[in-house]
Amino acid sequence: MDYYGIGFSNIRLPNDSRSYIYKYNTSINQFPEEVFLHEFLHSLERTAKEYGYERPELHSYQQYGYKNEALIGQKRWYTDYMNKEIKANTGNIGLPQEVYTLKPAKSTDFKYSYDMKEFKEPENIIEEIREIFTNLSNKIKYLFGNK
Repeated sequence: MDYYGIGFSNIRLPNDSRSYIYKYNTSINQFPEEVFLHEFLHSLERTAKEYGYERPELHSYQQYGYKNEALIGQKRWYTDYMNKEIKANTGNIGLPQEVYTLKPAKSTDFKYSYDMKEFKEPENIIEEIREIFTNLSNKIKYLFGNK
């Protein structure tokens, strides 16, 4: 999660719809939502740490007897981590329930943040038309190169 002290997670999705990441294939993708959940849990882990809550490190699943399983990946670990149901000598551990009500990371928390408009839905007819022309232009550039 931490990148040279800046403190952010980044998931890059290519615009190419023919990319294998958009097709579920058990030999390539296991529990494909896992990467999104993993990065989200890093943000909750960071929030818990900022507020001084005790919790296990997200990457310490093997220490508690969990493993990366075929097809479901680390789903059991993540479920128990989120529900504070990891068995330990001191009782159950995991993310504290309070972490879900605390402030999420804000753009002001990051020195180099910017607003991503990649998934912004059009709010009126002008924005819808503009989006159609932008998508058309991008398709033409993709098909015929950036000439």
